[in-house]
Amino acid sequence: MNAYLEALVADRPQEPAEPLAALAASPLLARLDAAERARIVPSLELREVPPKTRVHGDGDAGKHLYVVLAGAATLRRAELALRRLGPGDSFGELAVLGGRHRGETVTSDGPLTLARLSLEAWADLERKEPRLAVKIATGVAAALAEEIASLTGDVGLLLRGRSLPRAAEITVRVSGEERRVRTGTRVSDLLPPEVDGAVVVAGLLGQKPVSLSTAITAEVDVAPLTASHWEGRQIYSHSLGLLLLEAAHQVAPGLRVRMGASRGTHQVVDVEPGTAAAADLEALAERIADAMRRLAALDAPIRLEFWPTDEAQRWFRDRGWDDAHRLLKFRRQATVRLVSCGEVYALSMGPLLPSTGRMHGFRVTARDGALALELGKVDPRNGGPKRATPPPERRPGVDMPLEHQRWLGAMGVTSVGAFNELCISGQVSQLIRVAEGFHEKRIGQIADQIAAERDRIRIISIAGPSSSGKTTFIKRLTVQLQIDGVNPVGISLDDYYVDREKTPRAPSGDWDFEALEALDLPLLQDHVARLLAGESVKTAHYDFRTGKSHPAGGPAIALRPGDVLMLEGIHGLNPGLLGSIPRPGALHRIFIHPATTLPFDPLTRVSATDLRLLRRIVRDRHQRGYGAAENIVRWPSVQAGEREHIYPYQGEADALFDSSLIYEPAVLKVYAERYLLEVPQDHPAYPTAHRLRYLVDRFVSIYPDHVPPTSLVREFIGGSGFGY
Repeated sequence: MNAYLEALVADRPQEPAEPLAALAASPLLARLDAAERARIVPSLELREVPPKTRVHGDGDAGKHLYVVLAGAATLRRAELALRRLGPGDSFGELAVLGGRHRGETVTSDGPLTLARLSLEAWADLERKEPRLAVKIATGVAAALAEEIASLTGDVGLLLRGRSLPRAAEITVRVSGEERRVRTGTRVSDLLPPEVDGAVVVAGLLGQKPVSLSTAITAEVDVAPLTASHWEGRQIYSHSLGLLLLEAAHQVAPGLRVRMGASRGTHQVVDVEPGTAAAADLEALAERIADAMRRLAALDAPIRLEFWPTDEAQRWFRDRGWDDAHRLLKFRRQATVRLVSCGEVYALSMGPLLPSTGRMHGFRVTARDGALALELGKVDPRNGGPKRATPPPERRPGVDMPLEHQRWLGAMGVTSVGAFNELCISGQVSQLIRVAEGFHEKRIGQIADQIAAERDRIRIISIAGPSSSGKTTFIKRLTVQLQIDGVNPVGISLDDYYVDREKTPRAPSGDWDFEALEALDLPLLQDHVARLLAGESVKTAHYDFRTGKSHPAGGPAIALRPGDVLMLEGIHGLNPGLLGSIPRPGALHRIFIHPATTLPFDPLTRVSATDLRLLRRIVRDRHQRGYGAAENIVRWPSVQAGEREHIYPYQGEADALFDSSLIYEPAVLKVYAERYLLEVPQDHPAYPTAHRLRYLVDRFVSIYPDHVPPTSLVREFIGGSGFGY
């Protein structure tokens, strides 16, 4: 073979025996004898290909049949390496059966020598040597049949399919309408691409979210899940994150990039510092966005693969994905689902889009030392009029989320997998003590800051989204203030609602209790002004059962010298709440919310929004008798109110408190698993309940006995030392 290559490069005449020896190894020509193989040599074009060169898949796709004579190459489909090609292997076989291209590409690994049979040469061979052409075509068909049989066998082993025969057709109900379809019909074949202008991102089979590529094999209800639904938006966002990781790998293979926390309508993308690519984030953002658009244009499939757990663990370990590697160490199941749209693999945490071509309109920008990924118009939160949201102001003092990350890093708790290891090794008690101590230290710092300016500060106003832990925070802040000699006197803004019939209505027609106008502002401002003037005031009370306000139905309070007025409610940061009543500097605003969560892998992390919803589900079911289904159905409107009335005013806060406790999902799991199972499968809340069950299942359980009575978690699981 070496002599043959030297003669080929030197363009010397070839002896017939040399190419025949190379071609004899090809299964396509197995039906030809030596004399017949010699007769096809004049129809072949011999090519030398340099290393790392694409030789199939661009303009010549489907126009040539190739046989490898020397060297090696890699065959890919949608950037996935399928197999390695060596001497005797072939590709482009369908050219001789009609010229159809299957989407594969071939790239030389090193120097490569090929024999190429073009469509023109094949047509000439059919005219001159029809019997010979038939034998070659039969060889191609046999090779393809063997490939199909092998693939079918592999898929059968992988799926471990049932042995009983299935019906050829089944009846499904598509959005309530019965239809008779072929067994194996994909969800995407039954649903429209859009519903009321919203992109369909997945299907609901009996209210369970599934990929649009899912095959239907039994009678079931089928409905669309769009990006206008918050579960659909998560599917789209998660798919877009996978696309970004693949694009980042292509433009900077050695760069470590991971999806960070969600911030309003964009998601933070953390970039490993200290690298050349990270030095210029604006240029990196542009390169990644361009690569994402190229991948989207290819419409590459997003693949779901079942890997042996041990193999997946080694794969992640070898590539430095420590968080995914550690999470799989204690997995009970023998297999794990991975997703990919190219060469990057991530843990599958739920359905994704079926292909990259459905993603468009996204933006990648540099922001605050990281990248920001925006979904674009697909995200319904980006449409219609909205109030501009100022970024939270960086004020002097402790950056609590950063400090949170530092002590977690010092303890080695950098991911859910690392947290689980700590639980299993018996060190979780110390982790709880440190987490609670960190909270207490920060509350003490806020109290000290207020006490140091007691001559100036007369009002403390506290706001945060639902289930952020405001009640316990206020109790603990009160203790710390009293230690500093400051006595807070509290008023709940909820007691200043107007009568229900005077409450403004939302665009949906429902009562809009989150609107500032739902409060009796003149009454509130009058009471505050009188209290600051030293008067005793009979505060208001609101009866939620009857929807009636009682302007003087609450307790009488007064501010003694050294006391401060403490206001708590959804509008605590809104400048319009008190108007010009407090003198400049007399108002100290505090914003509380959970900000720190752990990642599962570079693609997926625990959502702070999911954490708050789990808190609310456990609290309301455990203490108030409301089921998980009721809370889940109500949650989108709660979030809408927060986006409208809380988050736009974060920048008004003088202090921030990160209320997350890194161990709490493991405690909430003890209750949430049962409460989420109570959601019926035919209920609209089921898709969210199903996903949340999957989320908490990834945590090792921690029993509530380990939780201190003063912990913020006690507000949701009960047993608080503060008496609620």
